[in-house]
Amino acid sequence: MSVQHLSESTEMYLKAMAEMNDRDVVAIGRLAERLSVTPVSANEMVRRLNEQGLVSHTPYKGVSLTGRGHEVASNVVRRQRLWECFLHDHLKIEWAQVYELACSLEHATAPEVANALASFLGEPNVCPHGNPICAADGSFTPLNGVPLNTVAVGERVEVLAINATATDVLKYLQERGLMPGCELTITEAEPMQGPLTLRVDPAGESTVGGKEVALGLSLAEFVLVKPIHS
Repeated sequence: MSVQHLSESTEMYLKAMAEMNDRDVVAIGRLAERLSVTPVSANEMVRRLNEQGLVSHTPYKGVSLTGRGHEVASNVVRRQRLWECFLHDHLKIEWAQVYELACSLEHATAPEVANALASFLGEPNVCPHGNPICAADGSFTPLNGVPLNTVAVGERVEVLAINATATDVLKYLQERGLMPGCELTITEAEPMQGPLTLRVDPAGESTVGGKEVALGLSLAEFVLVKPIHS
């Protein structure tokens, strides 16, 4: 991938859209919430990105990446996730902290540095949170999973990836053993958008050890899972 240098704020908006849903329309309100900015600020940035041909804005519906916007976003996400791997695997930084720390490195990483980093790491295809890392040409294998908040009571699933970005959210999930590779069963779902009760069997760093934990639907949306067929 070869893309022109853009401002850090532009890259952050495009990356956020890619992380949320890079092929469909994203509501500007959700984008503002993701980036912790006001809806007014998000609307103004979306207007600029639309003028630059990086996004397509449909009034009253939302915004989606154009082909060029997707190329830029994929490049930023690749740098982000490669740095996550380096920080976690080689510097032994805590799993919940690497996303935020990698954010400070991604914007200052030249393409040749990103390619050298990928080679040094052994060309990883997923980051520590289980999300795909695209190749230098932008290609990647998408995860075949669904958000945990769409899974029915009684289903047993394996966690593929965590799509959260806030360190406190990642820490909360880590403390409950909700990390890539763990297996869980939804034992109960409270009515009226109430929390899910999960039976978690650990993998890797999890220390929960098969205990039951409660998880709100808003957090369950960040957990990507696949069914386990017996």
